[in-house]
Amino acid sequence: MKLVKHTRLLVSISLLAVLLAGCESAREEVSDYYIYYINADKTKTVAEGYEPQEQETQNMIKEFLERLCWEEDGDYLDYHRPIPKQVRLDSWRLEDGQLYLYFNSAYLEMDNIEEVLCRAAVVRTLTQIKGVDCISFYVGDSPLVDDEGKLVGLMTEESFIENPGEQINTIQTANITLYFSNPEGTALLQEVQEIHYSSNISLEKLVMEQLLKGPQGDDGRSAIPDGTKLVNVSVVDGVCFVNLDEGFLNQNYEIAEPVVIYSIVNSLTELTSVNKVQISVNGDSNRRYRQKLELNTMFERNLDYMDETAQTQEKQIKEGKEQVVDTAGGVE
Repeated sequence: MKLVKHTRLLVSISLLAVLLAGCESAREEVSDYYIYYINADKTKTVAEGYEPQEQETQNMIKEFLERLCWEEDGDYLDYHRPIPKQVRLDSWRLEDGQLYLYFNSAYLEMDNIEEVLCRAAVVRTLTQIKGVDCISFYVGDSPLVDDEGKLVGLMTEESFIENPGEQINTIQTANITLYFSNPEGTALLQEVQEIHYSSNISLEKLVMEQLLKGPQGDDGRSAIPDGTKLVNVSVVDGVCFVNLDEGFLNQNYEIAEPVVIYSIVNSLTELTSVNKVQISVNGDSNRRYRQKLELNTMFERNLDYMDETAQTQEKQIKEGKEQVVDTAGGVE
């Protein structure tokens, strides 16, 4: 029997009711490029068609950045500039497709809504430029971190939107249950995380991304080999197909085989949409993971590898619920 699902979505009104999607009316005229501004209510980004004067990558970056920092005047009364006046872009550099943006300390003074909108507008504007594959934000010489001190990391347009046809992407909150390795690598530990995310990102992808980031607490460690990247994830008829890159084959023999596999399987099968999981490496599932586990297997939930303490706690919770049900059933 599956554990209680933790995937019921809670609309996070305080954390952006409407965000990140460009207004459809701003795209009535088709254009090759768009500059993303912030609407008058500061609730979402707005795409405005734009024809650049420059064609060379470095010059286009400079031109687009100037548009993102324009001086607000009568021509744009309905929009706000994505990068607030008090926030200064001190420098930038492009290296191997990665654009580094260095802001002054005033960047950290933005509230959560303003900061996410700023990031979304900047990333979605600049990643249209050929040669800009991803973007990293820095404050001073330090990479940008979130409220929990975790690195925001590389961002692409997909960091903010999955379906370009969607007009509205709400920011939502989900409690997801993940399984990580214990410090010894011999068993699984359960961790419930509260995650804020765009509604256009599937929960299956969200689970995998959080697994790859590792636990928020200090009790466990990531079971998946360092450097592993998610290629894609999809669900068909209750089967979740997880495609990882070759980094998954970089073995860490400190962590037992089943702990690695069931970290993924048990985490995904917490979702109501997933009953079984198949794992592949660059699309190939016809291989064996280490010595015993065939990846072409449809793996089902298995709690046998849970840490004994966690198993005891889960059993107590289950027995407590059953006792409540029995007591309730006896009331006339």
